[in-house]
Amino acid sequence: MPRPRAFDEQQVLARAREQFWTTGYAGTRMDDIAQATGLGKGSLYGAFGGKRELFHRVFDDWCASVVEVAEGQLTGGPDAEALARLSGYVRLMAENAASDTERRGCLVAKGAAELAQHDPAIAGRTADTMTRLLALLRAEVSAAQRHGDIDRAADPEQLGALLLSVVRGIEAVGKAGLTPETLRNIADTVLAVLPAPGERKPCR
Repeated sequence: MPRPRAFDEQQVLARAREQFWTTGYAGTRMDDIAQATGLGKGSLYGAFGGKRELFHRVFDDWCASVVEVAEGQLTGGPDAEALARLSGYVRLMAENAASDTERRGCLVAKGAAELAQHDPAIAGRTADTMTRLLALLRAEVSAAQRHGDIDRAADPEQLGALLLSVVRGIEAVGKAGLTPETLRNIADTVLAVLPAPGERKPCR
């Protein structure tokens, strides 16, 4: 019978994630992962494969968590609360960026920037994550339109894409050094420009 693993897999993945998140894919060696996790390189290779396979596992888990957070904020509840859910999600993302004092940014953006051009698995996972986030935002915009909080003449796909771009952009400019107050103001501004009923300002 195979010997049971003498380590907590989720704990190892969490520590590997922190290492990749801090130093990036290229800047991380398996020696670094071994030191961070307390496992020998042989154990790491045996359990997870090489560095790329380990990063894929960490990246997949992170992408899933990003979508889970959005689902927790944006799904469930009546149309009457859709605008509040949208507002809460956008402001939560701004607060997350504002609290990132180490300016590490999001691992989705970091991994995509480093690897998506040459790694189809990373490119595909990133695209799937953004597509799922867009669908959640679009659905909430449509719900707010049904309730009359957002102009029904506006295109929910385009408004959802605007919100997604701003949310992801807040993380990027926060990493670049903009102040927490500025990040919060960006979130408030994009919510303020969502077209109210009667304004006839569809997103173009």
